[in-house]
Amino acid sequence: MDNWDEIRTAYQVARMGTVSGAAEVLGVHHATVIRHIDAIEGRLGVKLFQRHARGYTPTEAGQDLLRVAQATEDQFNQLSGRLKGQGDEVTGELVVTSLASLSPLLVPVLSEFQAAHPGLIVRFLTGERLFRLEYGEAHVAIRAGSAPDQPDNVVQRFADLPAAMYASEGYIAEYGKPASAEDFASHHFVGADDPDNRAPFSKWLYAQVSQEAVIFRCNSGEASDEAILSGAGIGFMSVWEAERHPGLVQVLPPQPEWASALWLVTHVDLHRTNKVQSFLRHLKERSQEWCK
Repeated sequence: MDNWDEIRTAYQVARMGTVSGAAEVLGVHHATVIRHIDAIEGRLGVKLFQRHARGYTPTEAGQDLLRVAQATEDQFNQLSGRLKGQGDEVTGELVVTSLASLSPLLVPVLSEFQAAHPGLIVRFLTGERLFRLEYGEAHVAIRAGSAPDQPDNVVQRFADLPAAMYASEGYIAEYGKPASAEDFASHHFVGADDPDNRAPFSKWLYAQVSQEAVIFRCNSGEASDEAILSGAGIGFMSVWEAERHPGLVQVLPPQPEWASALWLVTHVDLHRTNKVQSFLRHLKERSQEWCK
């Protein structure tokens, strides 16, 4: 693209949602913003925005431009910081993505990091879909399970979250506490809705008990935790999560083969930026508490 000013203008319009907001951020007249948008749409031959009474909403093409521009601006900001001798500053936006179930672990870490860097805006995006780091959708992704293998990403294994079997005090009072897997025959279980779920503890459970014994099935970790807490049956829970609920009884202690691997994923273009490296150091230090 020949004209970075037009790309930057479109990026700010997508971020702010209005021409006036983008003009204020860029320090230009609103007519300049409109001219830049018209010019880049004409050059590309596509509409980047839907215009409406409340402002501008990016089209699918506009969303693609926004992702690329975000990654490019991050790299420009890092270069500018180095050239000006200000590379140690951590400012702008830090976008981190993970499964929603990890929020209780990650939100305090992110909050602490933001407090240490007042010029930083943290965006914490959760969900099942994989955010595309190559499009600048996130600076850091925390993913669970098998090692991610997307090209151009830097992948680091940084934590193994221990899991154990738990039941509510009410369940134990009614059905008793099994001493080992050999006592499972007379018990009810909470498990994954899909018997082929790839979680290591889920595979173990379905190998130990009949499918009929898994009487409460869930398709999310949060729902499974709630089912265990409500007394629906015995099930697996992360040790860190179980410690937040005093009404739980540990039925079987953690086993190495039940642990969930966590991976840090960053894009190669942004991996060595000071903002990303500073956050990774902070996250790794804090994560030591999760695996005790």
